[in-house]
Amino acid sequence: MDNVQVAVVIPVYNEEENLPALMKRLMPVMQGLQKSFEIILIDDGSHDQSLEILKGFTGNSQVKVVELTRNYGQHAAIMAGFTITRADIIITMDADLQNPPEEIPKLVKVMEEGHYDVVGSIRKGRKDSFLRILPSKIINIVARKITGVSMRDWGCMLRAYRRSVVDRMIQCHEHATFIPALATVFAKRITEIEVNHEERYGGKSSYPLTKLINLQFDLVASFSDFPMKLIMYGGILMSFLGICFGIFLAIARLVYGAQWAAEGIFTLFAILFVFVGLQFFALGVIGEYIGRIYVEARKRPEYVIEKVHAKTD
Repeated sequence: MDNVQVAVVIPVYNEEENLPALMKRLMPVMQGLQKSFEIILIDDGSHDQSLEILKGFTGNSQVKVVELTRNYGQHAAIMAGFTITRADIIITMDADLQNPPEEIPKLVKVMEEGHYDVVGSIRKGRKDSFLRILPSKIINIVARKITGVSMRDWGCMLRAYRRSVVDRMIQCHEHATFIPALATVFAKRITEIEVNHEERYGGKSSYPLTKLINLQFDLVASFSDFPMKLIMYGGILMSFLGICFGIFLAIARLVYGAQWAAEGIFTLFAILFVFVGLQFFALGVIGEYIGRIYVEARKRPEYVIEKVHAKTD
């Protein structure tokens, strides 16, 4: 489809219960924009009937379904969708209907009127559990610190991107990236608007707490060397404290004798455990960075598209 003005990119993973309702609500919204549009649905290796349901939508020429070979993760799936569309404005959103499709016109209007490169969204009256909200708040704090961009809600995928920003993100070919943060590297004008948030329409979330924790580390490791610096400064501090403690033990031994602190054995073990623990922690973080270098050096694709399903004329 040529000269598409607006595209919606939606990653799908085991969302068979939500897809009919999603399309029922999304299609009228897109038609109401009175702009040329397309909907890109990416099946991220679903194990249920999601792919078959998605194929049923391709009778409409404005719908394309991207079938990936396996589950690569939400952000990799979105990047795959980015490569398919050539729209001027690209909207990303989840398939579980917690991001109401009816909020899309707000994003498009703000982006056009303000000539923004990225328009984020702040979930108003968020309908998630405490175990989802707490990690999200931590991600927000870390993302603001790392990127230097004062956005309030980094976890909401209902966002709008300018074509130029998407093109630059595609060229990066990064593994384990965090798209909202990556976009800030290339965007000059960024803003946020409040949007409604709803309960999950059906099924269970495919983004458990463990994935949120992994996303947190992806964010830190992909955009900052803060953990490395933390280890360095922590090592310097521990060394300084160790020297001070050694001086204290030497003075105490001269004043109170060798019987003080069981001839120094327990003190020695305490110091040993601290330093061994610090070494293992340091090796783990350094190993994570080396592992990422290894992944990038292999140059394996971050996703593989099996097939693009679309209506043929």
